[in-house]
Amino acid sequence: MTYSVELAEKVRELLQESDGLTEKQMFGGLAFMLNGNMACGVVGEELMVRVGPDGYQEALAERYTRPMDYTGRPLKGMVYVEEDAVAADLDGWVNRGAEFAGSLPPK
Repeated sequence: MTYSVELAEKVRELLQESDGLTEKQMFGGLAFMLNGNMACGVVGEELMVRVGPDGYQEALAERYTRPMDYTGRPLKGMVYVEEDAVAADLDGWVNRGAEFAGSLPPK
């Protein structure tokens, strides 16, 4: 699967000041890691965001989100955010993923 280079560049710009930022090919797209923990990524035209187990149901209650089910089973704490929601609040979604990843110990 390919990913939107344009969306990846926007995410990269939002995270450029973050400590320990790296990028890794994952889930058929591009993942953005903070100190070794995935924060978010781009798969196709969608954003994948690691919201964590406590933020999972709240994230799913928002419009244009769905469980991340890359393997056929939902990954708890991970959601896909559709293109419409990404366009409306990319900064908010990226920050949500960065905050969760930042709460984890470095790998």
